[in-house]
Amino acid sequence: MTLTTTAVLVPLLPFLGAVAGLLLGRRAPGFVRPLAVLPTLAAAALTVTVAVGQGGGPATDVATRLTPTGSIPIDLALHIDGFAALMAVLVGVVATCVQIYSTGYLRDDPRYPSYAALVSLFTAAMLLVVYTGDLMVLLVGWEVMGICSYFLVGHYWETEAARAASLKAFLVTKLGDVPFLFGIFALAADAGTFRITGILGSVAAGGLDHPTLIALLLLAGVAGKSAQFPLHTWLPDAMAGPTPVSALIHAATMVAAGVYLVARLLPVFAASAAALVVLAVMAAITMVGSGLAALAQDDIKRVLAYSTVGQLGYMLGALAVGDRGAAVFHLLSHGAFKALLFLGAGVIIHAAGTNSLAAMSRMSGLARRIPDAYWTVTVALLALAAIPPFAGFFSKEAVLGAAEHAATGEAHGIPGAAGWTVLVSGLLTALLTAAYATRLWLLAFKGKGAEAPDHGPQPVAMNAVLWVLFVPTVGLGLTAPFLPDWFDGRSLAPTLATSVLGTGLALIGGLVTYAAWRHTTALAARFPLGAVVAAPDATPAVAEEVAIDIHTPAYGDNAGAPDPADPGRLLLGPLQRHAAVGFHLDAVYSALFVRPVRAAATLVRFLDREVVDTYVRGAGTAPRLLGAAVRRAQTGNVQTYLGALLAGSLVLAVAAVLVATGTGA
Repeated sequence: MTLTTTAVLVPLLPFLGAVAGLLLGRRAPGFVRPLAVLPTLAAAALTVTVAVGQGGGPATDVATRLTPTGSIPIDLALHIDGFAALMAVLVGVVATCVQIYSTGYLRDDPRYPSYAALVSLFTAAMLLVVYTGDLMVLLVGWEVMGICSYFLVGHYWETEAARAASLKAFLVTKLGDVPFLFGIFALAADAGTFRITGILGSVAAGGLDHPTLIALLLLAGVAGKSAQFPLHTWLPDAMAGPTPVSALIHAATMVAAGVYLVARLLPVFAASAAALVVLAVMAAITMVGSGLAALAQDDIKRVLAYSTVGQLGYMLGALAVGDRGAAVFHLLSHGAFKALLFLGAGVIIHAAGTNSLAAMSRMSGLARRIPDAYWTVTVALLALAAIPPFAGFFSKEAVLGAAEHAATGEAHGIPGAAGWTVLVSGLLTALLTAAYATRLWLLAFKGKGAEAPDHGPQPVAMNAVLWVLFVPTVGLGLTAPFLPDWFDGRSLAPTLATSVLGTGLALIGGLVTYAAWRHTTALAARFPLGAVVAAPDATPAVAEEVAIDIHTPAYGDNAGAPDPADPGRLLLGPLQRHAAVGFHLDAVYSALFVRPVRAAATLVRFLDREVVDTYVRGAGTAPRLLGAAVRRAQTGNVQTYLGALLAGSLVLAVAAVLVATGTGA
């Protein structure tokens, strides 16, 4: 079997599994799980085969004409290079883990057949995005992922939160997809082709007439799909869906698609210095803002969601300073440990017995009850915090090293402003990441909340998957010396300056958070929840005020949750109430867009009812009245008809005489 044939089968197998699952799910329940797992597992094995066959050699690029369009043709094209091959391996492995995990997590769910089929379709769409060499075909996979996310996030459609989250995810991503589509058209118009190789060749030859406009239009779609400021608000709300779906979206599909597209078309963005600065600023705001928001969340999945937003900011920051290798390396390592974190969170939620108990402030005694999740999630959090020697350290330091090179002017053609922006925000985010990772670990595994009843041992499939993902979380960083040939040839080794700064700030963030947790725990023990504490002028006044503060019900998403010892509240202070609701960005959108649209809809409804319908009703009333008058004249009496005929004849005769008399005169 040739490399091309193998690559074609990779997205085709999960697609066929999805079709078969949708057709046979209700009729043959026994085939549901095999149809969910086996095609995805086979596709994952084939991605490894393709990666081994492709290696770091020249890209494989084959195409066939799909249809004549009369202008720019659309091709069914494959474009596989080293980083596309590795990206496909990530998608295949994570999707397989999610499908296996879901057999236990959703074993009693009546809608599991449709869920499993949609996950397979989701996987096929992302693999199409990774392997295709034509932007219009890529757009097909891009949009199929959008509709799959709508259905999967809304899987629990009985709840208002799931319905609202699925609709919000769909609308916000579509808001970015509109300019994204125009960007593709503008790019093809300048380059004369939708083929990626042709576009890159045109860029190298200076053939783009509007690089800044094209890059900014494409960035709008990337911001929506990869949840970057200001279109990131849908991703935390998407946690209303099943936890395995969250793992798939955050680790290997959907949000990774935007980063992948920028990496694939990086020369297009690099052709405009303004676009790189915009990308750097967008990534910086996203990184820092999401880190602060994560530190204020109580729901474990929302912490991880904001974490994903920030880590995607790292990837786009690396692309803003022109280093595709660092960006994709962090995309791969993040995919491994973030999938582990979400699936570990699913085990925690499963142990509690209900998704509503995902609030970390209510957790207690989990470390001894779910040891597999405890150890694997602990290591994954260390990787997230970029503590050596775990994968996150090497990939995040590659990003910071690339930013340092750009800031010092060593990166040719990259604005120094972009380098400094990414470097400073990246270091600050390293501090915040370690802080919220430490806080999550302390509250989830060392918390003093009310312990939920034990719901028995976790399914073997769920725990086994955690250990599978544990391997790349620990060891993927060690492959850094071998990866440059798969990317652009640039070294991915950590630099001394950024390694010391980044790791030092991470350790400071973790230690300060631990100290704050010890302090708030002591205060919570001294001043029990609900106690009325006065504030005398004596020395304990400050401690008593702090105790009152940490017991105040949290804001926004955390409203009403007990908060006995949350270090995030102490660290953020007055900023906590704003960070907990995402700095009120949803409220801003509501004021700027939702309310005006609703007001316009109300006006249109009024005009339709009171103006348009008035004319419609009038147009129907006039003929009805005329018909009623004519109906009254139809009496059925012959004498009445003859009298009317004679009267009419007399009127006509008189009129004729008058006309004749007037004419004679």
